Amino acid sequence: MRLPPKYTQMTAVAVLAGATLVTLAALFFIIVFVLHKGLPVVSWRFLFTNPQEMGRAGGIFPTLVGSVLLPLLGIAIAMPLGVGTAVYLTEYTRETKVTQVIRFGTDCLAGIPSIIFGLFGFIFFVVILRMGWSLLSGGLTLAIMILPTIIRTSEEAIRAVPYAYREVSFSLGATRWETVVKVVLPNALPGIVTGLMLGIGRCISETAAVIFTAGSSLRLPQSAFDSVRTMAVHFYILAREGLSNENAYGTAAVLILAVLLVNLTAYWLMHRFIARRTK
Repeated sequence: MRLPPKYTQMTAVAVLAGATLVTLAALFFIIVFVLHKGLPVVSWRFLFTNPQEMGRAGGIFPTLVGSVLLPLLGIAIAMPLGVGTAVYLTEYTRETKVTQVIRFGTDCLAGIPSIIFGLFGFIFFVVILRMGWSLLSGGLTLAIMILPTIIRTSEEAIRAVPYAYREVSFSLGATRWETVVKVVLPNALPGIVTGLMLGIGRCISETAAVIFTAGSSLRLPQSAFDSVRTMAVHFYILAREGLSNENAYGTAAVLILAVLLVNLTAYWLMHRFIARRTK
């Protein structure tokens, strides 16, 4: 027996609302639990002093620096490659088997577990190229790992720009490159920034790929060939070896706040850019 359309609609809305509430409740519980355990530990001394006794005491300053430098290096490498690939696929090629193979390859790359990226980075960058456990090895590995996300989000953002914008630009005598730089990319910027922020968020919270390539040194890096430890790796080591639950929760709290800050900054930049474009 089929339900009337009115009750079907109400049932669908109730199921979807329930799924949303469950998701939000899980997210809220995780954030509140970690912050409740970790915020009492967080202080200026905790943030800006070096770890002592392998992390049992002291702060997390070197890991804080590593969590900033490593994602920035990964984004700096992946951004031109990812956005450039997206521009080439959308603006300079037609839909052929070659483009389909490229998209299929990026989709497959996006589904590879991070531990595989870590093993690849260890074998290729650390061993074969002899970069060692270093900031550069970790940054290159993270760049490869987030490249599919940047390519797909940038491609969708560029495709969302109305083709009429391009026609107007061409009618005014602009070349394709001028159209891409001055018309397409500025209008696609919010979507591109979203992909970049997703990549930064994944880099900050990554553990497996980092520990195999960047190492886990507790010293401040002096060059791109020095080993670093990120907050995610620091939290993993403290929790796994039971060195200090308090410092582990404090590190987790700072990590969650950093990811939230990155996401809020991305949304603020996007809405501000959109507001300026609509004026």
